[in-house]
Amino acid sequence: MIRHIPNGAGLAALATLLVFPLAYGGANYDFVMHLWITAFFYAILASSWALLAGYGGQFSFGHMAFMALGAYGAGLLDNYVVVTGQPTRTCLEIGLFGNWVVFIAPTGVSKVQSCLEMAQAAWPADATVSRFPLILGIIFGAAIGGGAGWLIGTLVLRLRAAYLALFTVGFSEILRAAISAEIWLTRGQAGLPLSPIFPDGVTLFGTYFPATAKLPAYYVMLALFLGTLLLLTWIAQSRIGLFLRSLREDEDAAEALGVDTVRYKRVVFVLTAMIAAAAGAVQGHYVGLITPNTIVLLQMSLVIAMAVIGGLENVVAAAIGAILISFALEFLRTDFFLFGTRIDMTTWRLVFFGLLLMLTLRFLRNGVIHGALMWIDRRGVGAETVAKRRAGQTEGAE
Repeated sequence: MIRHIPNGAGLAALATLLVFPLAYGGANYDFVMHLWITAFFYAILASSWALLAGYGGQFSFGHMAFMALGAYGAGLLDNYVVVTGQPTRTCLEIGLFGNWVVFIAPTGVSKVQSCLEMAQAAWPADATVSRFPLILGIIFGAAIGGGAGWLIGTLVLRLRAAYLALFTVGFSEILRAAISAEIWLTRGQAGLPLSPIFPDGVTLFGTYFPATAKLPAYYVMLALFLGTLLLLTWIAQSRIGLFLRSLREDEDAAEALGVDTVRYKRVVFVLTAMIAAAAGAVQGHYVGLITPNTIVLLQMSLVIAMAVIGGLENVVAAAIGAILISFALEFLRTDFFLFGTRIDMTTWRLVFFGLLLMLTLRFLRNGVIHGALMWIDRRGVGAETVAKRRAGQTEGAE
């Protein structure tokens, strides 16, 4: 019965997450919902990175770069591509099923009138202009992340040791510098704005929610999180997961047994890059702005630490660790007094976080959450085995 506790706890946690936004009625509702949405975002990144590093043994620092590629890909479509009911005659456009897909020339941070605005001045009042479908923007962002992952994988994954880590560090820094410099396209440090997930609002459970409401975004990010977790769990338990673990343990032996090592490393690298990019696209639409500062190594280190503390060899444990740490880091912002001295937790909270990481690496190398799940799953197994042996000996004696 004890071994079924993790499954029961998982179902209870899923039911709680589904009902929580409807049942919670605190005065800080929007703040708590924002914490949950952000926690799901980091859980997606941490769990996908755990599959890459914990199962495949590929230590990459490019996860936040792929996330940014997804967000910027979706943002570029959101800002520079629209669907109109009639041609502009001034923009680059493509006719499609009686409508026109219009590509607006980027203007950066300048206030120059766009080709669409010039065309609208001569349009009738009933002319329609709508945003490019958001779901297609997210798919486009994920595809960009996957394409970048494929390119990096093709160039580097034949090499071993620290080459992938060093290459992805350089890739992240180059991408951050390029985004900051290409102001005409990305608006640089000013950030690229993105429309809300539901620009016109949405009706759920018979209630209308405006574009700024947290509940619809909560369920969108929760759906992406659960879908990601199911996919990663299936891969970890499939033949692909077995091959990845063989690569992690002894790549030469796996290759000698006929495993196409480069192929499987590239597959998992592209997949995790696409997951990170999709999460970045959704998070970008939720926040409403994406800047180059999201690619700094501190953010990547945070994702890695979440996965390590949760458990690198268990994608579910890595996700749980990311959620718990996201909430803990926020709650640790509250200052307190010690012997009459005020402790500024905006700085010291990272010290506590670093201490937890060091203790995990020293004493629980498989992660705190993964270790706890394994202890629950294996608790009582020894006593059960001894009881079965005694029962067998008794039957044999009779």
